[in-house]
Amino acid sequence: MKNKLLINPILPGFYPDPSICRVDDDFYMITSSFSLFPGVPIFHSTDLANWEQIGHILDRKSQLHTTADHMTAGIMAPTLRYHDGTFYMITTNVSDKWNFIVTTKDPRGPWSDPYWLEGCPGIDASLFFDEDGKAYITGTREDINDDGTHGSQAIWVSEIDLANMRLFGEQRTIWGGALKNCASPEAPHLYKKDGYYYLIIAEGGTEHFHAVTIARSKNIFDYYDGYAGNPILTHRHLGKQYPIGNVGHADFIELKNGDWYAVMLASRLIEGYHKNLGRETFIAPVGWEEGWPVISPGTGKVEWSYPAPELPAYTPNSIPERDDFEGEKLGMDWVFFGTPYDDFHALSDSKLSLRLLPRSMSPELRKIDLSLTETAKDVPSLSFVGRRQLHASFRTSVRMYFNALSENETAGIVVMQASNHQIRFERSNEKGQQILRLIQCTSELNGYPHQPHFKGVTTETELANTEVDGGDIILSMIAEGQAYSFYYGKVDGGLDLLYKNADSRKINPEIVGGMVGTMLGMFASSNGQESNNYAEFDWFEYKGTE
Repeated sequence: MKNKLLINPILPGFYPDPSICRVDDDFYMITSSFSLFPGVPIFHSTDLANWEQIGHILDRKSQLHTTADHMTAGIMAPTLRYHDGTFYMITTNVSDKWNFIVTTKDPRGPWSDPYWLEGCPGIDASLFFDEDGKAYITGTREDINDDGTHGSQAIWVSEIDLANMRLFGEQRTIWGGALKNCASPEAPHLYKKDGYYYLIIAEGGTEHFHAVTIARSKNIFDYYDGYAGNPILTHRHLGKQYPIGNVGHADFIELKNGDWYAVMLASRLIEGYHKNLGRETFIAPVGWEEGWPVISPGTGKVEWSYPAPELPAYTPNSIPERDDFEGEKLGMDWVFFGTPYDDFHALSDSKLSLRLLPRSMSPELRKIDLSLTETAKDVPSLSFVGRRQLHASFRTSVRMYFNALSENETAGIVVMQASNHQIRFERSNEKGQQILRLIQCTSELNGYPHQPHFKGVTTETELANTEVDGGDIILSMIAEGQAYSFYYGKVDGGLDLLYKNADSRKINPEIVGGMVGTMLGMFASSNGQESNNYAEFDWFEYKGTE
């Protein structure tokens, strides 16, 4: 039985920069993961409406180096393509050696170690396979003027030898965007239809002025002609009160019957111009008129739902609301912040244990040194396991077994955004007493961590505290839009209130750049000291209540 509707977002929560491909009746989609490990989640569907995560493309330390310094670093804007029996994923790791490709025959993995691409500038590199079997790569770069000065950012194309994973021939600039000197022309994808090469890009920056624009050419290396109707998708003209913002960064897919769809990122607003969930994945139908695409025909904007296409129905395995940690490994919805070089987590006796590591949950913010040809892999790990917030309102709870043995030891749960924006609900030790504290952490930022002028200053504020008994404790967080309330106790259903209506707007992405969304998780830290202590979590529960 086919689905009646495509409901947006098709991937709720922090799943930005979607890329999609079709193999016969199967669709596969990936998104950016930034500083989360494993990296690049991959999803499967047959109906475009229901999606199931089938793995992570970058699930080994040999594939992905990133750190817990900044959630906005790491993996950006991957592209997924399939050709002649092989899947290719190309992306940028701004925490390592930049652009690379990994391959596999089975999208569930394993995927290869990275093939690093020399002479491949910029971000958002993408692959295109032409009808003659030749492969091309598109990317972004800042062109140099004839007088040697820096010019505008633009999109370039080059042929690539995938047998040897090297670019060859000229890297030719093919378009600079629909607007002259437009902001951030990026996310280039090439397609071929009816004798034309079509170039889809994002421009305007990934926030409110984000847009999808298009150009075309009869020759892949010619300068492309922009469409007179650009942009072909944006919500910037709808104002900051419209409930879906940031729309852009699209990838197109053609169905077997010749119909087209586009997936793109967008953000749901929560109680004003606030985007707790970050950039999510949405879908819209695409029509073609006079040789150009029309996204969401009839309205020109991303709608909350569309009639579903005639495709085989798909019933994915759902993520249970409660995880009792009974498996041999963590479920696919769990991730770490930074590559886990330290062995700090374990599953046994239906419990998740986290070893207290010296790294604090809010360490000093540092600039990423991109001058390194070989990135050092000795950055301290953060003892954190988390998952994405998927709903505007929710409840999450854990049962924790932990006694802080000294005043530097802490463990608990956290709601976390980028660059030290977080609210921590933690147990600590003060003068021999077990204390439960609620800590609000914010940062003043200047730039992004891979920019030379980046600076960050972190401030922590204690919102509340109370003395508690040792041993097990239930910690619960209830979010109603922007109001987060925190409860504790021994018996679920009979919890005490510690703090009512903490303002989550203080940790929202419009403050920290909008690149990522909110993570919810468990942590354990000895805050600069060595420790043999650990925290155990009996279960974790998350339920959307919107």
